[in-house]
Amino acid sequence: MEIALAEAGEGAVAARIRLGARLRRLREEAGISRQEAAAAIRSSESKISRMELGRTMTKARDLADLVTLYGVNDEAERENMRALSQHGCAPGWWQAYGDAVPAWMKHFLGLEQAATLIRSYDVQFVSGLLQTRDYAKAVFSLSSSPPGERAHRQLAVRMRRQEILYRADPPHLWAVIDEATLRRPVGGTAVMRAQIEHLLEISQLPHVNIQVLPFRAGGNAGGVPVILLRFAADLLPDVVYLEQLTSAVYPSSPADLAHYWNMLNQVATHADPPIASTMILNQIRKEL
Repeated sequence: MEIALAEAGEGAVAARIRLGARLRRLREEAGISRQEAAAAIRSSESKISRMELGRTMTKARDLADLVTLYGVNDEAERENMRALSQHGCAPGWWQAYGDAVPAWMKHFLGLEQAATLIRSYDVQFVSGLLQTRDYAKAVFSLSSSPPGERAHRQLAVRMRRQEILYRADPPHLWAVIDEATLRRPVGGTAVMRAQIEHLLEISQLPHVNIQVLPFRAGGNAGGVPVILLRFAADLLPDVVYLEQLTSAVYPSSPADLAHYWNMLNQVATHADPPIASTMILNQIRKEL
């Protein structure tokens, strides 16, 4: 089962997380501490922790030593884990863009590739997956003056990310956008008008659902931009991504995941449905 999923194109980051979760369960079931596991692979407890969280790749030698320590004798299971390890070592496409992708974002990009549902709430800028090239360029220019080579590579990464919406098996994208975001003329009137037109066009895709949270909805539980990723058949737990100015936070406790899922449900409930949201988008476009 796991080999088939890896061969079907599951992202390397997702493969590392699934392998890490399996290694952690095996270690705990065997009653072995992280310190003992670290000694078995001549490493540190922190490395065992990073492996179990999927934050680093698991080398073949380390995997072989750990599954032996944990008493895994079933050859089929060992082969499945070896396949996940090999898949988890594959470089992501974003590696070619160097420092245009900060370390704290690489983890997210890998997971985004594997998600089947992407939910977002945007309060400052339009979601990166929905930005036009000129809008994205204007956003990057706010933190890079004058725009340099790194900004050009950042733009290329953002456009590359959007390819998942046009692949044969695209994720379902459910975006709620605050009306203030749409009325903030990022890049000027012409850029903003083209961005609104893009939202109207892309909302016609069957797997893209765009809602506008209008001013008249009043206050809501949201206040910060949020992205939540969900994966097929519960292979991985939900992932919440909160991007900050120079870092990102990944709340992962069950309580945190439930909180952000409920928050996204609340803003979606208060937002206008897609058809009415289209009317708001058209009205804003006419006013520009």
